[in-house]
Amino acid sequence: MTDTANGETKFKDDAALHEAMTAIGTSARNAVRELSTVPSESKNKALIEAAKSIRESRETLKTANGLDMSAAEEKGISGAILDRLLLDDSRIDGMAKGLEDIAALDDPVGAVMAEWDRPNGLQIQRVRVPLGVIGIIYESRPNVTADAGGLCLKSGNAAILRGGSESFHSSSAIMDCLQDGLRMANLPTGAIQQVPTRDRAGVGKMLTMSDHIDIIVPRGGKSLIERVQNESRVPVIAHLDGNCHIFVDKAADPEMAKEVVYNAKMRRPGICGATESLVVDRSAAVQLLPPIIEALSTAGCEIRGDEDTQALDTRVRAATDEDWDTEYLDTIISVKQVDGVGEAINHINRHGSHHTDSIVTNDTQAATEFLDRIDSAIVLHNASTQFADGGEFGMGAEIGISTGRLHARGPVGVEQLTTFKYVVRGDGQVRP
Repeated sequence: MTDTANGETKFKDDAALHEAMTAIGTSARNAVRELSTVPSESKNKALIEAAKSIRESRETLKTANGLDMSAAEEKGISGAILDRLLLDDSRIDGMAKGLEDIAALDDPVGAVMAEWDRPNGLQIQRVRVPLGVIGIIYESRPNVTADAGGLCLKSGNAAILRGGSESFHSSSAIMDCLQDGLRMANLPTGAIQQVPTRDRAGVGKMLTMSDHIDIIVPRGGKSLIERVQNESRVPVIAHLDGNCHIFVDKAADPEMAKEVVYNAKMRRPGICGATESLVVDRSAAVQLLPPIIEALSTAGCEIRGDEDTQALDTRVRAATDEDWDTEYLDTIISVKQVDGVGEAINHINRHGSHHTDSIVTNDTQAATEFLDRIDSAIVLHNASTQFADGGEFGMGAEIGISTGRLHARGPVGVEQLTTFKYVVRGDGQVRP
Protein backbone atom coordinates (compact mmCIF):
# COMPACT_ATOMS: atom_id res chain seq x y z
CA MET A 1 0.00 0.00 0.00
CA THR A 2 1.17 3.54 -0.67
CA ASP A 3 0.25 6.88 0.91
CA THR A 4 -0.82 9.62 -1.47
CA ALA A 5 -0.16 13.31 -0.99
CA ASN A 6 -3.70 14.06 0.16
CA GLY A 7 -3.39 11.81 3.22
CA GLU A 8 -5.50 8.96 1.86
CA THR A 9 -4.09 5.43 1.85
CA LYS A 10 -4.30 3.54 -1.43
CA PHE A 11 -4.29 -0.25 -1.11
CA LYS A 12 -2.77 -2.31 -3.89
CA ASP A 13 -5.18 -5.22 -3.37
CA ASP A 14 -7.81 -6.69 -1.05
CA ALA A 15 -5.17 -8.48 1.02
CA ALA A 16 -3.49 -5.17 1.87
CA LEU A 17 -6.84 -3.62 2.84
CA HIS A 18 -7.67 -6.67 4.96
CA GLU A 19 -4.35 -6.42 6.78
CA ALA A 20 -4.83 -2.73 7.53
CA MET A 21 -8.42 -3.13 8.71
CA THR A 22 -7.48 -6.09 10.90
CA ALA A 23 -4.78 -3.95 12.52
CA ILE A 24 -7.34 -1.19 13.16
CA GLY A 25 -9.78 -3.71 14.63
CA THR A 26 -7.15 -5.27 16.87
CA SER A 27 -6.07 -1.86 18.12
CA ALA A 28 -9.70 -0.94 18.86
CA ARG A 29 -10.32 -4.20 20.72
CA ASN A 30 -7.22 -3.64 22.86
CA ALA A 31 -8.30 -0.07 23.56
CA VAL A 32 -11.79 -1.00 24.68
CA ARG A 33 -10.42 -3.40 27.27
CA GLU A 34 -8.55 -0.48 28.80
CA LEU A 35 -11.39 2.01 28.43
CA SER A 36 -13.88 -0.17 30.31
CA THR A 37 -12.05 0.60 33.57
CA VAL A 38 -10.64 4.07 32.83
CA PRO A 39 -11.77 6.70 35.38
CA SER A 40 -14.14 9.40 34.22
CA GLU A 41 -11.50 12.07 34.81
CA SER A 42 -9.22 10.60 32.12
CA LYS A 43 -11.99 10.39 29.53
CA ASN A 44 -13.13 13.91 30.34
CA LYS A 45 -9.58 15.23 30.02
CA ALA A 46 -9.27 13.67 26.57
CA LEU A 47 -12.53 15.29 25.47
CA ILE A 48 -11.60 18.72 26.81
CA GLU A 49 -8.13 18.55 25.25
CA ALA A 50 -9.67 17.49 21.93
CA ALA A 51 -12.01 20.48 22.09
CA LYS A 52 -9.01 22.73 22.74
CA SER A 53 -7.18 21.21 19.77
CA ILE A 54 -10.20 21.82 17.51
CA ARG A 55 -10.27 25.50 18.44
CA GLU A 56 -6.52 25.86 17.99
CA SER A 57 -6.67 24.04 14.64
CA ARG A 58 -9.44 26.26 13.28
CA GLU A 59 -7.51 27.38 10.17
CA THR A 60 -6.27 23.86 9.44
CA LEU A 61 -9.85 22.57 9.66
CA LYS A 62 -11.16 25.28 7.33
CA THR A 63 -8.39 24.61 4.82
CA ALA A 64 -9.16 20.88 4.80
CA ASN A 65 -12.86 21.63 4.51
CA GLY A 66 -12.15 23.96 1.59
CA LEU A 67 -10.66 21.03 -0.33
CA ASP A 68 -13.80 18.99 0.29
CA MET A 69 -16.15 21.86 -0.58
CA SER A 70 -14.34 22.61 -3.85
CA ALA A 71 -14.46 18.97 -4.93
CA ALA A 72 -18.15 18.73 -4.01
CA GLU A 73 -19.01 21.87 -5.95
CA GLU A 74 -17.19 20.52 -9.00
CA LYS A 75 -19.34 17.38 -8.78
CA GLY A 76 -22.50 19.50 -8.75
CA ILE A 77 -23.65 18.35 -5.31
CA SER A 78 -26.85 20.08 -4.15
CA GLY A 79 -26.82 23.18 -2.00
CA ALA A 80 -28.42 21.36 0.93
CA ILE A 81 -25.67 18.72 0.94
CA LEU A 82 -23.02 21.41 0.62
CA ASP A 83 -24.53 23.00 3.72
CA ARG A 84 -24.12 19.73 5.60
CA LEU A 85 -20.50 19.54 4.48
CA LEU A 86 -19.50 23.10 5.39
CA LEU A 87 -17.28 23.84 8.39
CA ASP A 88 -17.32 27.53 9.30
CA ASP A 89 -16.25 29.23 12.53
CA SER A 90 -19.64 28.70 14.14
CA ARG A 91 -19.68 24.97 13.42
CA ILE A 92 -16.07 24.53 14.53
CA ASP A 93 -16.95 26.23 17.81
CA GLY A 94 -20.03 24.00 17.97
CA MET A 95 -17.93 20.84 17.61
CA ALA A 96 -15.60 21.96 20.40
CA LYS A 97 -18.49 22.87 22.69
CA GLY A 98 -20.15 19.55 21.88
CA LEU A 99 -17.10 17.68 23.16
CA GLU A 100 -17.08 19.82 26.31
CA ASP A 101 -20.80 19.15 26.80
CA ILE A 102 -20.14 15.40 26.51
CA ALA A 103 -17.37 15.70 29.10
CA ALA A 104 -19.83 17.38 31.47
CA LEU A 105 -22.33 14.50 31.24
CA ASP A 106 -22.54 11.85 33.94
CA ASP A 107 -20.44 8.81 33.10
CA PRO A 108 -22.87 5.97 32.30
CA VAL A 109 -20.28 3.22 32.79
CA GLY A 110 -20.73 1.46 36.12
CA ALA A 111 -24.07 3.14 36.86
CA VAL A 112 -26.44 0.84 38.75
CA MET A 113 -29.68 0.62 36.78
CA ALA A 114 -31.51 -1.53 39.33
CA GLU A 115 -30.72 -3.61 42.40
CA TRP A 116 -32.58 -6.02 44.61
CA ASP A 117 -32.08 -8.75 47.21
CA ARG A 118 -33.30 -12.33 46.95
CA PRO A 119 -34.75 -14.33 49.88
CA ASN A 120 -31.62 -16.52 49.85
CA GLY A 121 -29.44 -13.47 50.57
CA LEU A 122 -28.06 -12.91 47.07
CA GLN A 123 -27.62 -9.23 46.19
CA ILE A 124 -28.23 -8.53 42.48
CA GLN A 125 -27.39 -5.38 40.50
CA ARG A 126 -27.91 -4.50 36.85
CA VAL A 127 -24.92 -2.33 35.87
CA ARG A 128 -24.17 -0.33 32.70
CA VAL A 129 -21.15 -1.44 30.68
CA PRO A 130 -19.82 -0.35 27.25
CA LEU A 131 -21.05 -2.01 24.07
CA GLY A 132 -17.45 -2.58 22.94
CA VAL A 133 -16.08 -1.60 19.54
CA ILE A 134 -18.51 0.52 17.52
CA GLY A 135 -18.16 0.98 13.77
CA ILE A 136 -19.83 4.16 12.53
CA ILE A 137 -20.44 4.74 8.82
CA TYR A 138 -21.77 8.17 7.87
CA GLU A 139 -22.12 10.61 5.00
CA SER A 140 -21.48 14.31 4.38
CA ARG A 141 -21.42 15.90 7.83
CA PRO A 142 -17.82 16.04 9.12
CA ASN A 143 -18.95 17.16 12.59
CA VAL A 144 -20.23 13.60 13.11
CA THR A 145 -16.55 12.65 13.45
CA ALA A 146 -16.27 14.70 16.64
CA ASP A 147 -19.70 13.78 18.00
CA ALA A 148 -19.31 10.06 17.39
CA GLY A 149 -15.76 9.86 18.65
CA GLY A 150 -16.61 11.85 21.77
CA LEU A 151 -19.74 9.89 22.63
CA CYS A 152 -18.04 6.54 22.16
CA LEU A 153 -15.12 7.58 24.35
CA LYS A 154 -17.37 8.91 27.14
CA SER A 155 -19.34 5.66 27.17
CA GLY A 156 -16.16 3.54 27.32
CA ASN A 157 -16.35 2.28 23.76
CA ALA A 158 -13.74 2.27 21.02
CA ALA A 159 -14.82 3.83 17.71
CA ILE A 160 -13.88 2.98 14.13
CA LEU A 161 -15.18 5.80 11.94
CA ARG A 162 -15.76 5.79 8.21
CA GLY A 163 -17.00 9.18 7.05
CA GLY A 164 -18.29 10.04 3.60
CA SER A 165 -15.77 10.25 0.79
CA GLU A 166 -16.81 13.86 0.14
CA SER A 167 -15.76 14.87 3.70
CA PHE A 168 -12.51 12.88 3.86
CA HIS A 169 -10.12 15.81 4.35
CA SER A 170 -12.36 17.51 6.93
CA SER A 171 -12.90 14.32 8.91
CA SER A 172 -9.18 13.51 8.84
CA ALA A 173 -8.35 16.93 10.29
CA ILE A 174 -10.95 16.49 13.04
CA MET A 175 -9.58 13.02 13.75
CA ASP A 176 -6.13 14.53 14.34
CA CYS A 177 -7.65 16.73 17.05
CA LEU A 178 -9.36 13.76 18.72
CA GLN A 179 -6.08 11.87 18.68
CA ASP A 180 -4.40 14.89 20.30
CA GLY A 181 -6.90 14.66 23.14
CA LEU A 182 -6.28 10.95 23.65
CA ARG A 183 -2.53 11.45 23.81
CA MET A 184 -2.82 14.34 26.27
CA ALA A 185 -4.89 12.12 28.58
CA ASN A 186 -2.55 9.12 28.15
CA LEU A 187 -5.36 7.04 26.65
CA PRO A 188 -4.80 4.55 23.81
CA THR A 189 -5.04 6.16 20.37
CA GLY A 190 -6.81 3.01 19.21
CA ALA A 191 -9.86 4.30 21.09
CA ILE A 192 -10.87 6.49 18.12
CA GLN A 193 -9.69 5.59 14.63
CA GLN A 194 -10.60 6.41 11.06
CA VAL A 195 -10.74 4.09 8.05
CA PRO A 196 -7.88 5.56 6.00
CA THR A 197 -9.42 5.16 2.54
CA ARG A 198 -12.37 6.52 0.61
CA ASP A 199 -12.68 3.28 -1.31
CA ARG A 200 -16.11 1.69 -0.76
CA ALA A 201 -14.30 -1.58 -0.11
CA GLY A 202 -13.45 -0.16 3.31
CA VAL A 203 -17.15 -0.15 4.19
CA GLY A 204 -17.53 -3.71 2.96
CA LYS A 205 -14.62 -4.82 5.11
CA MET A 206 -16.10 -3.22 8.23
CA LEU A 207 -19.36 -5.08 7.71
CA THR A 208 -17.58 -8.45 7.91
CA MET A 209 -15.37 -7.71 10.95
CA SER A 210 -17.53 -9.53 13.51
CA ASP A 211 -14.43 -10.56 15.47
CA HIS A 212 -13.40 -6.94 15.94
CA ILE A 213 -16.59 -4.82 15.79
CA ASP A 214 -19.58 -5.32 18.12
CA ILE A 215 -22.07 -2.83 16.65
CA ILE A 216 -22.39 -1.00 13.32
CA VAL A 217 -24.15 2.38 13.27
CA PRO A 218 -24.89 3.63 9.73
CA ARG A 219 -25.95 7.23 9.26
CA GLY A 220 -26.88 8.29 5.76
CA GLY A 221 -29.26 7.85 2.84
CA LYS A 222 -31.39 4.87 1.90
CA SER A 223 -28.75 3.28 -0.32
CA LEU A 224 -26.16 3.24 2.48
CA ILE A 225 -28.62 1.92 5.07
CA GLU A 226 -29.88 -0.81 2.74
CA ARG A 227 -26.35 -1.90 1.91
CA VAL A 228 -25.37 -2.09 5.57
CA GLN A 229 -28.49 -3.98 6.59
CA ASN A 230 -28.15 -6.42 3.68
CA GLU A 231 -24.41 -7.10 4.00
CA SER A 232 -23.50 -6.66 7.65
CA ARG A 233 -22.45 -9.66 9.74
CA VAL A 234 -22.38 -7.30 12.72
CA PRO A 235 -25.53 -6.16 14.59
CA VAL A 236 -26.83 -2.81 13.29
CA ILE A 237 -28.39 0.24 14.98
CA ALA A 238 -29.93 1.92 11.94
CA HIS A 239 -30.35 5.64 11.39
CA LEU A 240 -32.89 5.65 8.56
CA ASP A 241 -33.95 8.53 6.34
CA GLY A 242 -35.84 11.42 7.87
CA ASN A 243 -39.12 11.74 5.98
CA CYS A 244 -40.51 13.94 8.75
CA HIS A 245 -44.03 15.40 8.87
CA ILE A 246 -45.92 18.22 10.51
CA PHE A 247 -49.69 17.97 10.87
CA VAL A 248 -51.42 21.35 11.21
CA ASP A 249 -54.72 20.62 12.95
CA LYS A 250 -57.85 22.72 12.54
CA ALA A 251 -57.33 24.01 16.10
CA ALA A 252 -53.82 25.31 15.38
CA ASP A 253 -52.87 28.90 16.04
CA PRO A 254 -52.21 30.29 12.51
CA GLU A 255 -49.13 32.33 13.45
CA MET A 256 -47.62 29.45 15.43
CA ALA A 257 -48.29 27.06 12.56
CA LYS A 258 -46.53 29.36 10.09
CA GLU A 259 -43.48 29.84 12.33
CA VAL A 260 -43.12 26.16 13.25
CA VAL A 261 -43.48 24.91 9.67
CA TYR A 262 -41.10 27.56 8.31
CA ASN A 263 -38.43 26.67 10.87
CA ALA A 264 -38.93 22.94 10.43
CA LYS A 265 -38.41 23.16 6.67
CA MET A 266 -36.08 26.10 6.11
CA ARG A 267 -33.74 26.37 9.12
CA ARG A 268 -31.50 23.65 7.68
CA PRO A 269 -33.25 21.75 4.87
CA GLY A 270 -30.44 19.20 4.53
CA ILE A 271 -30.60 17.59 7.98
CA CYS A 272 -32.58 14.48 8.87
CA GLY A 273 -34.91 16.41 11.21
CA ALA A 274 -36.08 18.77 8.47
CA THR A 275 -39.79 18.50 7.70
CA GLU A 276 -40.36 17.06 4.23
CA SER A 277 -44.15 16.83 4.20
CA LEU A 278 -46.89 19.09 5.55
CA VAL A 279 -50.30 17.63 6.35
CA VAL A 280 -53.18 20.05 6.96
CA ASP A 281 -56.75 19.62 8.19
CA ARG A 282 -58.92 20.28 5.14
CA SER A 283 -61.65 22.03 7.15
CA ALA A 284 -59.29 24.89 8.07
CA ALA A 285 -56.86 24.81 5.15
CA VAL A 286 -58.22 28.01 3.59
CA GLN A 287 -57.30 29.93 6.76
CA LEU A 288 -54.11 28.07 7.73
CA LEU A 289 -52.30 27.29 4.49
CA PRO A 290 -51.97 30.61 2.59
CA PRO A 291 -49.64 32.28 5.16
CA ILE A 292 -47.49 29.13 5.27
CA ILE A 293 -47.30 28.92 1.48
CA GLU A 294 -46.41 32.59 1.26
CA ALA A 295 -43.60 32.32 3.83
CA LEU A 296 -42.10 29.20 2.23
CA SER A 297 -42.41 30.44 -1.35
CA THR A 298 -40.88 33.81 -0.51
CA ALA A 299 -37.89 31.96 0.99
CA GLY A 300 -37.41 29.96 -2.22
CA CYS A 301 -39.02 26.69 -1.16
CA GLU A 302 -40.71 24.65 -3.89
CA ILE A 303 -44.16 23.45 -2.83
CA ARG A 304 -45.73 20.29 -4.26
CA GLY A 305 -49.33 19.80 -3.27
CA ASP A 306 -52.51 17.83 -3.88
CA GLU A 307 -55.32 19.30 -5.97
CA ASP A 308 -56.94 21.10 -3.04
CA THR A 309 -53.66 22.79 -2.14
CA GLN A 310 -52.95 23.73 -5.76
CA ALA A 311 -56.32 25.48 -5.87
CA LEU A 312 -55.16 27.84 -3.08
CA ASP A 313 -52.04 29.18 -4.82
CA THR A 314 -50.77 29.03 -8.39
CA ARG A 315 -47.19 28.61 -7.14
CA VAL A 316 -47.99 25.11 -5.85
CA ARG A 317 -46.88 22.37 -8.25
CA ALA A 318 -48.71 19.07 -8.58
CA ALA A 319 -47.49 16.41 -6.17
CA THR A 320 -47.10 12.79 -7.29
CA ASP A 321 -47.55 9.64 -5.20
CA GLU A 322 -43.76 9.48 -4.94
CA ASP A 323 -43.61 12.84 -3.19
CA TRP A 324 -45.38 11.51 -0.08
CA ASP A 325 -42.50 9.04 0.44
CA THR A 326 -39.58 11.32 -0.42
CA GLU A 327 -36.86 12.72 1.83
CA TYR A 328 -35.82 15.75 -0.22
CA LEU A 329 -33.00 17.12 1.96
CA ASP A 330 -33.60 20.28 -0.03
CA THR A 331 -35.85 23.34 -0.19
CA ILE A 332 -38.86 21.29 -1.35
CA ILE A 333 -41.95 20.31 0.64
CA SER A 334 -45.03 18.26 -0.15
CA VAL A 335 -48.45 19.30 1.13
CA LYS A 336 -51.44 17.01 1.69
CA GLN A 337 -54.90 17.93 2.97
CA VAL A 338 -56.75 15.38 5.13
CA ASP A 339 -60.01 15.06 7.02
CA GLY A 340 -59.02 15.29 10.67
CA VAL A 341 -56.36 13.90 12.98
CA GLY A 342 -57.22 10.26 12.32
CA GLU A 343 -56.58 10.51 8.58
CA ALA A 344 -53.42 12.51 9.27
CA ILE A 345 -52.10 9.77 11.55
CA ASN A 346 -52.84 7.07 8.95
CA HIS A 347 -51.11 9.09 6.21
CA ILE A 348 -47.99 9.74 8.31
CA ASN A 349 -47.68 6.18 9.59
CA ARG A 350 -47.98 4.92 6.01
CA HIS A 351 -45.63 7.35 4.26
CA GLY A 352 -43.25 8.54 7.00
CA SER A 353 -39.94 6.94 7.93
CA HIS A 354 -40.80 6.72 11.66
CA HIS A 355 -38.14 9.30 12.47
CA THR A 356 -39.76 12.53 13.75
CA ASP A 357 -43.29 13.89 13.38
CA SER A 358 -45.07 16.87 14.93
CA ILE A 359 -48.60 18.20 15.44
CA VAL A 360 -49.49 21.89 15.75
CA THR A 361 -52.76 22.33 17.62
CA ASN A 362 -54.38 23.91 20.67
CA ASP A 363 -56.68 20.88 21.02
CA THR A 364 -55.25 18.75 23.84
CA GLN A 365 -57.29 15.70 22.86
CA ALA A 366 -56.09 15.83 19.24
CA ALA A 367 -52.50 16.27 20.41
CA THR A 368 -52.74 13.28 22.76
CA GLU A 369 -54.20 11.07 20.04
CA PHE A 370 -51.41 12.09 17.65
CA LEU A 371 -48.61 11.55 20.19
CA ASP A 372 -50.02 8.17 21.21
CA ARG A 373 -50.70 6.75 17.75
CA ILE A 374 -47.84 8.06 15.59
CA ASP A 375 -45.31 5.23 15.28
CA SER A 376 -42.12 7.29 15.25
CA ALA A 377 -38.98 7.53 17.36
CA ILE A 378 -39.73 11.18 18.19
CA VAL A 379 -43.14 12.86 18.33
CA LEU A 380 -43.69 16.53 19.15
CA HIS A 381 -46.54 18.89 19.98
CA ASN A 382 -46.33 22.55 18.92
CA ALA A 383 -42.61 22.33 18.15
CA SER A 384 -40.34 22.15 15.10
CA THR A 385 -39.06 18.78 13.93
CA GLN A 386 -35.59 20.34 13.83
CA PHE A 387 -35.41 19.66 17.58
CA ALA A 388 -34.74 16.02 16.66
CA ASP A 389 -31.18 16.21 17.93
CA GLY A 390 -29.37 14.69 20.89
CA GLY A 391 -27.83 18.02 21.82
CA GLU A 392 -31.27 19.64 21.95
CA PHE A 393 -32.44 16.77 24.16
CA GLY A 394 -29.70 17.56 26.68
CA MET A 395 -27.69 14.47 25.70
CA GLY A 396 -24.58 16.44 24.70
CA ALA A 397 -24.69 15.07 21.17
CA GLU A 398 -25.79 11.95 19.30
CA ILE A 399 -24.42 9.70 16.63
CA GLY A 400 -27.78 9.33 14.93
CA ILE A 401 -31.51 8.94 15.40
CA SER A 402 -32.37 5.27 15.61
CA THR A 403 -35.67 4.44 13.95
CA GLY A 404 -35.54 0.76 14.87
CA ARG A 405 -37.01 -0.91 17.92
CA LEU A 406 -34.16 -3.01 19.28
CA HIS A 407 -31.74 -1.64 21.89
CA ALA A 408 -32.04 2.08 21.11
CA ARG A 409 -34.70 4.34 19.61
CA GLY A 410 -34.46 8.06 18.98
CA PRO A 411 -31.24 10.00 19.64
CA VAL A 412 -28.33 7.63 20.32
CA GLY A 413 -26.27 9.23 23.09
CA VAL A 414 -23.95 7.96 25.80
CA GLU A 415 -26.55 5.84 27.63
CA GLN A 416 -27.73 4.26 24.38
CA LEU A 417 -24.10 3.26 23.65
CA THR A 418 -24.06 1.01 26.71
CA THR A 419 -25.52 -2.37 27.51
CA PHE A 420 -25.58 -4.00 30.95
CA LYS A 421 -24.44 -6.97 32.97
CA TYR A 422 -25.69 -8.50 36.20
CA VAL A 423 -23.44 -8.36 39.23
CA VAL A 424 -24.42 -10.89 41.91
CA ARG A 425 -22.92 -10.93 45.40
CA GLY A 426 -23.35 -13.73 47.91
CA ASP A 427 -21.82 -15.16 51.04
CA GLY A 428 -21.45 -18.80 50.14
CA GLN A 429 -24.91 -19.65 48.76
CA VAL A 430 -25.29 -22.90 46.83
CA ARG A 431 -28.34 -23.81 44.78
CA PRO A 432 -30.42 -26.67 46.22
